[in-house]
Amino acid sequence: MQDELGQKPRLARFRDQHPAVLIREGFGFWQAVIPEPTGETVITRYELRELLDKLDAICPDASDGPPLPR
Repeated sequence: MQDELGQKPRLARFRDQHPAVLIREGFGFWQAVIPEPTGETVITRYELRELLDKLDAICPDASDGPPLPR
């Protein structure tokens, strides 16, 4: 839970940089829906940190700006 609270600033930064990507919290998981020209890509992870790590890997510009703690 504490790790998840530490990821909130990182989540806010990602949302600011990628407003088209829907990130939502489910029951025990986090999910991102990324719009694509022919549909969408859905990524699900149990921890917010894991989801943001994956999104940073596929959306490199999400890591621009001052580094936040991971």
